[in-house]
Amino acid sequence: MFDIVGKRPWFFSGSLLLVVACIVVLAVVGLKPGIDFTAGSITTLQFEQPVSAGQVQDELFSLGFHAQVDSTPSGNIVVHTVEMTPAEKDRMKHGLEAKFGPVEEKGFENVNPVIARETARIAGIAVAIASVGILLYVTWAFRRMPRPFRYGTCAIIALLHDVVVVLGVFALLGAALGWEVNLMFITGVLAVIGYSVNNTVVVFDRIRENLRKGVARTFEGTVNLSLVETMGRSLNTSLTTLFVVLALVLFVGVSIQNFAVVLLIGVVAGTYSSLFVAPNLLAAWESGRWWGSLSGRQPLLASRTQEG
Repeated sequence: MFDIVGKRPWFFSGSLLLVVACIVVLAVVGLKPGIDFTAGSITTLQFEQPVSAGQVQDELFSLGFHAQVDSTPSGNIVVHTVEMTPAEKDRMKHGLEAKFGPVEEKGFENVNPVIARETARIAGIAVAIASVGILLYVTWAFRRMPRPFRYGTCAIIALLHDVVVVLGVFALLGAALGWEVNLMFITGVLAVIGYSVNNTVVVFDRIRENLRKGVARTFEGTVNLSLVETMGRSLNTSLTTLFVVLALVLFVGVSIQNFAVVLLIGVVAGTYSSLFVAPNLLAAWESGRWWGSLSGRQPLLASRTQEG
């Protein structure tokens, strides 16, 4: 039997170092806001010949335009740039026509700075509301357990752990590859929040079942057994999810690039936190021993004959 709970100092130390490193990266490098959070222009184009968003983005870069390019289901190309003058827009269009053939402008609009700030504010509110809602839901779901608020609090701490890791890693990728934060990034963060909490609740639910059965002599022992029992399920679920997300990253392209990359980072971080952060926090909080090992103190598990 693996003594996961007894080795919680290692997991806490690793998570603490990772979170601190990500916070330092965010403070030093920061996230690069995309057009959705800054003022700029959005141009919708339709090409006569098939052209991918990646090809258009590469050509615009060679023309001297810093742009984020997406494709729509109807085949149109949407170009996000800093606010352009009519002359700059014409130069962009002529440059694309020289490379890809006839181009029809289907739409053009400027993103007002006020709207951009409002978008950023709403995105922050959405994440905050999701966190509060999760705290209340988990607390309510485990209301029949002693101190149910601790379950919700541990789930939120694990969730914040995942969000900070996602932000830190994406900041590094943004600095190295020029990726910017857009609404697809926010969508990915919200998806990571849901995924992380789902895995955590599965482990907590098994802890609740085993506490009712009395399968171990201590709360820490019950948590340890519950982790061992749910680990296979959590890892298998995460692996299958990772295969799908990896396919999105490799084959779908720039239209949902930020969403797929954020989800890829978040699935890995969420799997780790749901197995090694949230349950260990709960066990440490209940026992009052945050950094101590269980070795030589209390039996982790009752004998197999006592289970059930």
